[in-house]
Amino acid sequence: MKLKAEFITHKGQGSQEEQVMVSTDTKLFSGLVRSNSTASFIIDCLKQETTQEAIVEAMSAEYDAPKERIEQDVAKIIAQLRSIGAIDG
Repeated sequence: MKLKAEFITHKGQGSQEEQVMVSTDTKLFSGLVRSNSTASFIIDCLKQETTQEAIVEAMSAEYDAPKERIEQDVAKIIAQLRSIGAIDG
């Protein structure tokens, strides 16, 4: 799966915490998505072809959190991104 090319992201200057995402095709999604650091990490992973399992592994290496919690967070964010049509595959 991968973030659709029509969705572009931007992190605020000097901000590691917040990322915004918009669609260049308003037929796909019309609005602005603001992401916290967890969602931002997941979206950054989705800029390349990946799997849910690979994202969980990358987050486990980056964050000190129980794997179950990471799996839940990744599944939730991916479901939200799918609901707005942001993911291919």
